[in-house]
Amino acid sequence: MVSTISKQKMYATRIDIAQNVREKVIDLLNQSLAATLDLKTQTKQAHWNVKGTDFYQLHQLFDEMAGELEEYVDMVAERVTALGGTALGTARLAAAESILPEYDLDAVGGMEHVTALADRYAAYGKHLREAIDSTDELGDADTADLYTEISRTIDKRLWFLEAHLVK
Repeated sequence: MVSTISKQKMYATRIDIAQNVREKVIDLLNQSLAATLDLKTQTKQAHWNVKGTDFYQLHQLFDEMAGELEEYVDMVAERVTALGGTALGTARLAAAESILPEYDLDAVGGMEHVTALADRYAAYGKHLREAIDSTDELGDADTADLYTEISRTIDKRLWFLEAHLVK
């Protein structure tokens, strides 16, 4: 997906990564920032609106997951700025640039929310693995490591979600 927010202003830095590489990594990080913000707000949507017999456990689980995503939002945004870019993290940009589908606002029951989040966590996890490969190929091991750290937690949370769906 080609971002509509690329070609932003770059700031001087003494990091020994070539500017053309940093520009590519920053574009990818800003796409990830949009997706991470979107996933966080979709997880909060589930947290606020879940109903049913598993309400309490899912309400708590979704809130915990959203909190983790908030930490990753900050980590991704700070990596953008460390590389000399501008973190593009407004709600409007996140909505416009996210790789995730819109959340089903009619979801009510716990398993509806679990299914919706599992679908989105899977898509986000795929994005992260592709970003690991891309940043590794670009020679930015630090950003690849950042993506790897996030990916481990996302895979764990996907496992938690999918465990609820086993019949």
